[in-house]
Amino acid sequence: MLIDAQFLPFVLAITLLSITPGVDTLLVIRNTARGGLRDGVLTSLAICCGLFVHATISALGISLILLQSAWAFGLLKLIGAGYLVWLGIQSLLSARRGAPLPVAGVMTRRRPVSLWLPLREGFLSNVFNPKTVIFYMAFLPQFIAPGDPALLKSLWLAGVHFVIANVWQIGVAVMVGRAGQLLAKRWVARTLDSVTGTVLVALGIKLALQQRP
Repeated sequence: MLIDAQFLPFVLAITLLSITPGVDTLLVIRNTARGGLRDGVLTSLAICCGLFVHATISALGISLILLQSAWAFGLLKLIGAGYLVWLGIQSLLSARRGAPLPVAGVMTRRRPVSLWLPLREGFLSNVFNPKTVIFYMAFLPQFIAPGDPALLKSLWLAGVHFVIANVWQIGVAVMVGRAGQLLAKRWVARTLDSVTGTVLVALGIKLALQQRP
């Protein structure tokens, strides 16, 4: 049964989770500032597509294998941490160059990025995030009854999460996009790149050093 007594508690919990600031929100802000609303929306969609991957591996029990295997979980953690650090370094290099940001149709010297870049960044940042693996493994089963089809129910709940998270993240992208004239200023662009880059690198290092749950 896809909608049952546990559906509303799930919606409330996943809404609170979605609006809590984290890597996803930060990446949407970063990419919207870099390439405008288009990049922010594509990043959000790609991030949320990763939820279906986590829902599938959770339902199939692969997440349990990762959690029980020290080397497999450690490898996933290092890949995720390395990717966050790499994204952060890209932002710091952008801040050093000091190029203004192409936001909300404001013409600048920086060329628009490929459509695939925000899609790839959003998807990989979510799929390689071990915290999402842990969350889906520990959280999702609480809303799946013993008689429910595990894979179908997991994908359904991930779909609900997809909609809620996108509403929030695209809303954030719209707000950042409307600040296009401000973000196009060189000092604002460098400050935003510096802050987001530093935070992403710090999150990556923290993730790499974090002990197994």
